[in-house]
Amino acid sequence: MKESFTPGPGRERELRTALGAFATGVTVVTCRDETGPLGFTANSFTSVSLDPPLLLWCPAVASPRHDAFVSTQHFSVHVLEAQQLQLSERFAVEARNFDGVDWREGPNGTPQISGCLTRFDCRHFAAHGAGDHTIVLGLVEKVEHTPGVPLVFALGAYGRFASSL
Repeated sequence: MKESFTPGPGRERELRTALGAFATGVTVVTCRDETGPLGFTANSFTSVSLDPPLLLWCPAVASPRHDAFVSTQHFSVHVLEAQQLQLSERFAVEARNFDGVDWREGPNGTPQISGCLTRFDCRHFAAHGAGDHTIVLGLVEKVEHTPGVPLVFALGAYGRFASSL
């Protein structure tokens, strides 16, 4: 049944459901702070510009990881492959649990997770407050890409891309 509403107090669930109709890829963003490596599952990710090469992602202000990711000078965005659901679930809950994850430290100390479809290594470009999230812009300095099937999220569930209709 079609529903029409004005977003606002008491309508958060309906807005979230409507936004969930837009399928998105799933990423894990990584950085390093003074304590060690950090991971953050995010689907609020998009390309912004090709010249210069910019992307953005949006951590929630309420997240205990927010400040580390907004202030870091280097981070990596890992686009997950369809079989990497466990990585998405892990870093949605545990920021510092890299146990059993195949990763290495990049040139700037940023954790680089192996086996992802794409990794964008970024330098902090800008950050802008936006309601209950912060828009973090990264200048892409290096890309590693492997063809494959991406992990997607839509309608509150994980899935995979089907290449034919």
